[in-house]
Amino acid sequence: MIKERLIGYIEQSITQNWEIEALSNYREKGLSYKEIAGKMLKMHIFFRETGIREGDKIALAGRNSANWCIIYLATVSYGAVIVPILPDFKPDDLANLINHSDARILFADDKIYETIDPARIPQIQAVFSVDDFSLITAKDEIFKETFASLEEKYRKAYPELKKEDVKFSDISNDKLAVISYTGGTTGFSKGVMLSHNNLAANVRYAQANMPLDPGDPLVSFLPLAHTYGCAFEFLFPFTFGCHITILSKTPSPQIIVQAFKEIRPRLILSVPLVIEKIFKKQLLPVISKPHMKILLAIPGINGILHRKINQKLTETFGGRFKEVVIGGAAFNPEAERFFKKIGFKFTVGYGMTECGPLIIYASWNTTKLGASGRPVDTLEVTIDSSNPQKEVGEIILRGENVMMGYYKNEKATAEIIDEDGWMHTGDLGIMDKDKNIFIKGRSKSMLLGPSGKNIFPEEIEAVYNNMDYVAESLVISEDNKLVVLIYPDLEAVKNENLSEEQLLDIFEATRKSVNERLPDFMAVSKFKIHREEFAKTPKRSIRRFLYT
Repeated sequence: MIKERLIGYIEQSITQNWEIEALSNYREKGLSYKEIAGKMLKMHIFFRETGIREGDKIALAGRNSANWCIIYLATVSYGAVIVPILPDFKPDDLANLINHSDARILFADDKIYETIDPARIPQIQAVFSVDDFSLITAKDEIFKETFASLEEKYRKAYPELKKEDVKFSDISNDKLAVISYTGGTTGFSKGVMLSHNNLAANVRYAQANMPLDPGDPLVSFLPLAHTYGCAFEFLFPFTFGCHITILSKTPSPQIIVQAFKEIRPRLILSVPLVIEKIFKKQLLPVISKPHMKILLAIPGINGILHRKINQKLTETFGGRFKEVVIGGAAFNPEAERFFKKIGFKFTVGYGMTECGPLIIYASWNTTKLGASGRPVDTLEVTIDSSNPQKEVGEIILRGENVMMGYYKNEKATAEIIDEDGWMHTGDLGIMDKDKNIFIKGRSKSMLLGPSGKNIFPEEIEAVYNNMDYVAESLVISEDNKLVVLIYPDLEAVKNENLSEEQLLDIFEATRKSVNERLPDFMAVSKFKIHREEFAKTPKRSIRRFLYT
């Protein structure tokens, strides 16, 4: 256990940044750290008066918002367990997860709760609206009576809120803080149990190593119910006294870029999908032109062009960021090489929900091309192979970030954490002498080629995803041959008014072109058009098991 406590970080940030703005929904008036403390303490009164105890579960199903963050903070700082559930789950799945978590109280967006049959969640004693904190329904009179008198009880307890009042639970670091349900790319949802220690270790590392200063503005657009967005767009900046602007609705890349220009954030967290769309739509068409290829090959001139492209790209992200951190899925190698060449301030990190999430990271100016960073200081990370520098093996780790296990699922826990405490990630990679880790793919997605060589489909997909009229792709094995499923870029197809026959001809030419660029053992034998977007996890990774 580390000595730092998440609740201690929260208390310290609130008292040190009392009057400054902390959380705001995009283009709405924000809330100060003092105002947030008041709302948290009011919830604590309600919890106490209604018999909610430390360790009790509180479910939270809502889209990103300032209120979502306040509910999260109030729950963990009370010592109860927050159960953030992604709003994209179907109603039946939502009910199943709420029941599995043993939650006593549910906070939900009004629209989300309307889709849930109350009879399906019998153990829920009270339901609150995330939209305005109102009580939607309650089974026992104690909940209704306490809520009706809550304002009066709060005014009596805190006639004038002072910094000295900000004293929350002293619950120990080894206790459960979060149950995070994630579908993952390899199977059905499991409840990842994260302790206060897991979260504190992530916050401590971020404060010491990520380029953010107290007071810096930040834009939050990743799903807060997922550990990546929660840890680095919310908890870390909140404990650092930053102002977090939340894009409350599922944002398009256009809205995200607009918010960047208005707010000019100092640190940007992103999944590859957003960055790759900007690369493919804005940069690739320019740098692929014949005359531009010639200019980019001329020493001196290419340096000038690289600086201009970098400047333009930097402005797209608000122009004031210290670093763009890309994580959650594999980053397209072609985009990564070009961004590195022009000097764009980005880095690629790696983590898992089971580590809350951070595992490896390096700053933009110390990271190596193709690497995902070096192990954080609270983890021991190694490659399970006889020669980790040359022979691909599974990435395994142990330390402060590793989860307590899967909730009510000892079998699944034993499958991922062995008797010596090593967590088996299921991801494959190599590690150089400087501890830089290069991820090659997932062990469960790796294919065995006809020649017996290991094939990582992500490497082939990265090439296809940069080709014209390809929105995304997935490589599978059929009859011991590689087949690529292609989901077309429907907007580009429509703009060009392409017929089905023309599209088939283009994709066949694409297949041949890609095969020429790859080793023979990675050659794709045929393509199939996939008519709808591939199903994805919250991290925007394709759920491969559905297609193999």
